[in-house]
Amino acid sequence: MAKNINKTVFYEATKLKLNLFGECFEEWFPVFLHSTWFKKLYIFDFFAGSGKDLNNNSGSPLVLLEKAKGTNRKYCINAKKEIKFLFNEGEENKCKELKQNILQYIKKCNEENDCGECIYQYRVENYNFQEIFSNTSITNIFNNTEYGKFILLDQYGFSQIDEQIFKQLISYPKTDFIFFISSSFISRFREHPNTTKYIDTSKIKFDEIRPNEIHRAVANYFRDLIPAEKEYYLHHYSIRKEEKKGNYYGLIFGTSHTLGMEKFLKVCWKHDPLSGEANYNIDNNYEEGSLFEILGENVKKDTVSNEIKNKIFSGEITDNITGMKFAMYHGCEPNLFTEVVKKLESTNKIVRIGDKNYSSTNIHNVKTYIIKVL
Repeated sequence: MAKNINKTVFYEATKLKLNLFGECFEEWFPVFLHSTWFKKLYIFDFFAGSGKDLNNNSGSPLVLLEKAKGTNRKYCINAKKEIKFLFNEGEENKCKELKQNILQYIKKCNEENDCGECIYQYRVENYNFQEIFSNTSITNIFNNTEYGKFILLDQYGFSQIDEQIFKQLISYPKTDFIFFISSSFISRFREHPNTTKYIDTSKIKFDEIRPNEIHRAVANYFRDLIPAEKEYYLHHYSIRKEEKKGNYYGLIFGTSHTLGMEKFLKVCWKHDPLSGEANYNIDNNYEEGSLFEILGENVKKDTVSNEIKNKIFSGEITDNITGMKFAMYHGCEPNLFTEVVKKLESTNKIVRIGDKNYSSTNIHNVKTYIIKVL
């Protein structure tokens, strides 16, 4: 049986994980809510827990409900479409607690705001993950192109999100997902049958990876499962558990849309201004407390910027859309590409042909300009 973290006080690493879940959803929700492309929104939390820790800190179900409400109820008041939540918890006792915690949350919210009844619909289920994830009624929702879907998978360990589940996730239309995975345990038990039946550890060169890069390597393992011809975006965030040195966990986010990736990168770079992917110095670029830490030497941005320059000069990047996508594929926000182009243009090394707007957000909406090397 998995450890019941809801019967203790959340670790700081767990609180960070929940913050990232919440901020990611907070970026996602209004985009899908206000879009005319979706008739309904579905939010799934398949490993929901009991909803609170010992100190009444909110777990993922209550975090999602709170973010969907919005500041001063700005989202729920103006919602014009159906929004449905499904919370699943496989352990019966925790599921019962979850039902009570959600009922209390909804009741308190209704009383405080005098709204009578919550407009959001929700269900709390008690199923094994594989059973509910493969249920026909659920997969029909996943495959419906008229529905927007957000899937949260806060699994215990790594045994639920295997290659098959991952490939299903990236195949569903209008679906963004984020999942947690215990990367250190995959490394530690890399040869154990209980690991290799879920993760093909032979494809990860553990002996060539520093411990603090483990989650990056696991994310790359999943990234390599995406078909080469498929435009799909994946980014990760590594979390070191301070209470247990050497344990590295993390999140992996997936989306088929540039805006989804842009939103998640925004959250990651807010939490980690030096690499956009960890709550620690993942690349060992500086000594903690040193001048470089204070100044924020940004090796990652410099590396990706140089790659962008080389690809512009070699003719591999000839327009802004391709360039911004390249930045995002390499874990950087699209404005990094814009910064590179501005510098090259100011030194008369390139000229832009077409739209002169330097916009670097909402890639699907910006106008294309061509880059000509001088």
